[in-house]
Amino acid sequence: MTDREPDYRPEAARSPLPAAVVVVVLLLAAFFGWRWWQQQQTSVPAVSPVAGRPAPDDRPEPAAPEAAAGPQNPVDAIADADADLPALADADAKVREAVAALLGARVVADFLQVDGFVRRAVATVDNLPRAHAAPALWPVRPTAGRIALDGDGDLRTIASGNSARYTAFVRVAESVDAAAGARVYARLYPLFQQAYEELGYPGQYFNDRLIAVLDHLLAAPVRDEPLAIRVVEVRGEVPSEQPWVRYEYADPRLESLSAGHKLMLRMGPENARKLKDVLRAWRSQVATAVPRS
Repeated sequence: MTDREPDYRPEAARSPLPAAVVVVVLLLAAFFGWRWWQQQQTSVPAVSPVAGRPAPDDRPEPAAPEAAAGPQNPVDAIADADADLPALADADAKVREAVAALLGARVVADFLQVDGFVRRAVATVDNLPRAHAAPALWPVRPTAGRIALDGDGDLRTIASGNSARYTAFVRVAESVDAAAGARVYARLYPLFQQAYEELGYPGQYFNDRLIAVLDHLLAAPVRDEPLAIRVVEVRGEVPSEQPWVRYEYADPRLESLSAGHKLMLRMGPENARKLKDVLRAWRSQVATAVPRS
C-alpha cells in the first residue's frame, strides 16, 4: 500500500510508509498502509481525483450527505476561511505553509506529497470506507520497512513486534493540537470543498463526509489476538525465479473489511486504541452541529 506504484512486487522488494483533521486521517491511513494491502489493489484502476471516484462496492459505507439537506456541520463555526486563498490548482504552496506551521516542516518533508495535496486528501478520505483506496492518489511519500510475519509456508501470523514500526507516528499524531488543527482546516476549507465537488459531489459538503469517515474509522474492530495472514503466490505468464506474492487476511470476515478498517487493524491493538482517542478529539473539533434533543 505504500510503494510508489500500486502493483505487485517481489516479496523481497522494498515496501510501505506513513495533517488539520484531514491531515491526521491521511497520515493514519498512509503510515499504516502495508505493501501487502497495496498489492491487492492492482486489479482496481487508479482514478484521478478530478475525474471521479471508483464505483462503490456492496459493503455498507458512510453515505455522502444529500445535496438538498445543506451542511450539517458548517466549518465556518470553527474559524473563518482565509480571504486570500489561491485557486485550487495554485494552492500547493499555501497548503504546504499552513500544514508545516501545524505539524512542522520536517514532518511535511518526510511524509507528505504536497503536489495536489488537497485533491489527494479529499479522494483518500472519501475512499477509506470503500474496499479500495488507490495508493496512486495518496498525499504521502513511501517509507521504509516491511511487514513482519511469524511462521513459514502459506499461512503465517503478524509478528508481535510489527506494531513497533508505527509507534513513532502514533506519538506524532498524539502531539498534534486538535483545536489548532481544526482552525487550519477551516481556514483552508474552501479548497477541500472545491476538490470534493470536483470529485463528483456537486452541492454536497465535504466536512459532513469527513465526519462520517471518522465515525467509520472509530467503529473499526480491534483485535488483540495474532492476525493470521495468507501468503498467496501470484503467477504470471512469464515464469519468475522469485515469485510475486500478495498477503491477505486468512479470516474472510477481516479480508472483506473496508480499506480504512484494515488500516486500523494493521497498526496493532495498542496503537489502534491510542489513535482512536486522537480521532475522537479531532471529531469533537470539526463536528459543529448542535445535537438533537
